[in-house]
Amino acid sequence: MSSDKAKTATPWNESDSALFIDEGAYFVPERELQIAAICGLVPEDAGTKPGVVVGHVVELCCGEGLLTRALLEAFPDIRMHAYDGSPRMLEATRATAGPHAERLTTHRFDLAADDWRSFDWPLTAVVSSLAIHHLDGPGKQRLYADMAAALAPGGALIVADLVAPASPHAHALAAAGWDEAVRRRALELDGDLAAFERFRESGWNFFRDPDPDPIDKPSPLYDQLRWLEDAGFTGIDVVWMKAGHAIICGYKPVANTRSRNT
Repeated sequence: MSSDKAKTATPWNESDSALFIDEGAYFVPERELQIAAICGLVPEDAGTKPGVVVGHVVELCCGEGLLTRALLEAFPDIRMHAYDGSPRMLEATRATAGPHAERLTTHRFDLAADDWRSFDWPLTAVVSSLAIHHLDGPGKQRLYADMAAALAPGGALIVADLVAPASPHAHALAAAGWDEAVRRRALELDGDLAAFERFRESGWNFFRDPDPDPIDKPSPLYDQLRWLEDAGFTGIDVVWMKAGHAIICGYKPVANTRSRNT
């Protein structure tokens, strides 16, 4: 622990938003690959031609809108609904959407609250990147169950996030892996390690910090997969994992069809 007093949880603020907008290209491991993977997991609606997704997609904690834009570009028939607690992030998402903004609505919300969790239409997909770890275990369980209720049959919940390593050895590997991912990205983009030094100075590596911010509450991967199953999802999978980050997904069963796990 870095001081005699433990850290107290501080809410995400606009300074955090500014830092993430400026540095996300460096700080998020394999960002482009993660975005592509999430887009590839969105289900096709029954009765449409291959590759066409219609309906409504919700992104929880949209950040600067890169995933929202990728989904709008990949699926020209969807309506995107981007949620975030930060006005700065919502403004950035609207700008990032560019010419696709007519198919985008933005909403300010509190992820932990329940006043936003019902919708006027069944959802094709709910996606989220680097946000759900701000909920504790019971909060994640409730969120997964609520999103299962909101999804249309065959709809997907797709979450990219930090996960809690199950052993000290795995924790050390996650810390080292995140450092290395950012170091390589800095060299790739800039040819120097200035961005990596900013990453270290900011204390962004949750797994490296001996006294991490209590706002961050990653849960073990096994527990989260079990919570998806408890919520009624099938086709549950881990499609990517690196440096303590993982992409997990599950699908709401379609009545009178074989499940995706069979």
